[in-house]
Amino acid sequence: MRTSIIFAGLCALAAVTAAGAVTGTIKTEIGEAQQGNISWSSRDKAYVVTKGSKDGSWEVQVKAADVVELDILKPEAFDAAVAQVNGGNGAAAIPALKNIVKEYSHLIWDKKAGRYLAEAYLAAEKPDEALKTCEAIIAGEPSAAYKGDLAPAYWSALLKLNRRSALEKNMEKALKGKDRFSRGAALLMTGDIIMKDGKESNAACKKALTDGYLRVVYLYTDEDIAERLRPEALYKAALCFSTLRQSGRADVMRMELKASYASSPWAKK
Repeated sequence: MRTSIIFAGLCALAAVTAAGAVTGTIKTEIGEAQQGNISWSSRDKAYVVTKGSKDGSWEVQVKAADVVELDILKPEAFDAAVAQVNGGNGAAAIPALKNIVKEYSHLIWDKKAGRYLAEAYLAAEKPDEALKTCEAIIAGEPSAAYKGDLAPAYWSALLKLNRRSALEKNMEKALKGKDRFSRGAALLMTGDIIMKDGKESNAACKKALTDGYLRVVYLYTDEDIAERLRPEALYKAALCFSTLRQSGRADVMRMELKASYASSPWAKK
């Protein structure tokens, strides 16, 4: 076991909590659960959990390799910022999202906030800023380039900037990996690439449907993944069918989108 306990004296807990520490629980590979104020140590490549009581405080260090689950409380500003991005007012959300990315480094919510921050920049036609946001997170966690919440926004920035080599390399990793969400997101991006390269022609629509969007619509219906992938796939499939003048099939996609995912921003477009 590589979990070590370091006594930090009898000072008050608030005085020794590391900058950027947030409340959460770490579960280790041997079944331990460490709960307290959690921060990331870049030097040690480990999480630091600060615990304490009125009599004193101490720290527990958990190596990243030993972590099997990280449960961090959602930042208070997160939902409001996401609502602004989804509502078309991403510029207003940028300061809050930038702060979450900074304060929650390596603590799950940096990647979630980073995704929406990148989307806000993309909507504002600032793909360079979107890419910079993603690359700063990926520098500390390379797997974020092809797995999890940040990856789709990173790929969108790469596509916008025509950085095809990096895009294709990371999509290939996602498609070959075990993370189901990332595989589905890569299929969505496959459709987007086909549409861009084919200038949204009829031929591009047909290929984007069969190679990307419809695969997500019909293969990613499991509850924990569907809400994260299917709304976008249904929306884009409907657009393709409309371009192909298959209005009946377009209507089926739109009806499913509005019936199953009414609260999704894709249903409100």
